[in-house]
Amino acid sequence: MTSLHFDNVSVSYGSHRALAGFSNTVRPGEWLCLIGPNGAGKSSLLRSIAGLVKHTGDIRVDGSPLQFRSAKRRAQLVAYVPQSPVIPGDMRVREYVVLGRNPYISHFGQETRHDWDLVDGVLERLDLADLGSRHMAELSGGEQQRVVIARAIAQDAPILLLDEPTNSLDIGHQQRALELVDLLRREHGLTVVSAMHDLTLAGLYSDRLTLLHQGYVVSTGTASEVLRAETLAEFYGVSASVHLSHDGTVVVVPQRKKGGNGGD
Repeated sequence: MTSLHFDNVSVSYGSHRALAGFSNTVRPGEWLCLIGPNGAGKSSLLRSIAGLVKHTGDIRVDGSPLQFRSAKRRAQLVAYVPQSPVIPGDMRVREYVVLGRNPYISHFGQETRHDWDLVDGVLERLDLADLGSRHMAELSGGEQQRVVIARAIAQDAPILLLDEPTNSLDIGHQQRALELVDLLRREHGLTVVSAMHDLTLAGLYSDRLTLLHQGYVVSTGTASEVLRAETLAEFYGVSASVHLSHDGTVVVVPQRKKGGNGGD
């Protein structure tokens, strides 16, 4: 089980500060979900963990600075599902997913039976087994997204980063993918950091939410603490009602503004 600690992490692109002074600790086996409007800094934080953008401040895994790890060791620790993955259209699904095993294969080595068994198991659990021999270009956007998630899960890293993982998925496959991630963290102590726009799903699956706005943390806590109508109105500019179900689920329902097109 692996912890993830952030101390004053900032990300800039030229003169633009995308993330400012982010500090937090994600406990082993915990799911932290980043929420906030477009441009809030969510993807920048995930990309800094994955080593794809430069940052200032410290990111530590189990107390050790992540930036000093080799690329191979970082890949053994952190798996990343980007918001807009590059899809090699001529590659078959099964071949693409087994790329997640690369951090464990020596320079002149090849995949073992264990690697392929792990890949096939993930494909089965994400309802992708029948697509294993298909080329990536032949798949729908939702199918491609599930294959990208499958590759990250096959990487078998203790930290999983998910950047809008359900954007292209129908409601059934959204649930199947998130349930599998949730099961893995409960069974194996997987530590998850995600960025999601669907606030109901974010609150349903994560342990804690952190709301970012223009690069700064403005609220953090449980779903019931963060997902408040007045908070959403202030930082999203949206009119929404927030309902707390009997099982503790927080449901966010957008509302039409009075006086708008079709309103009264």
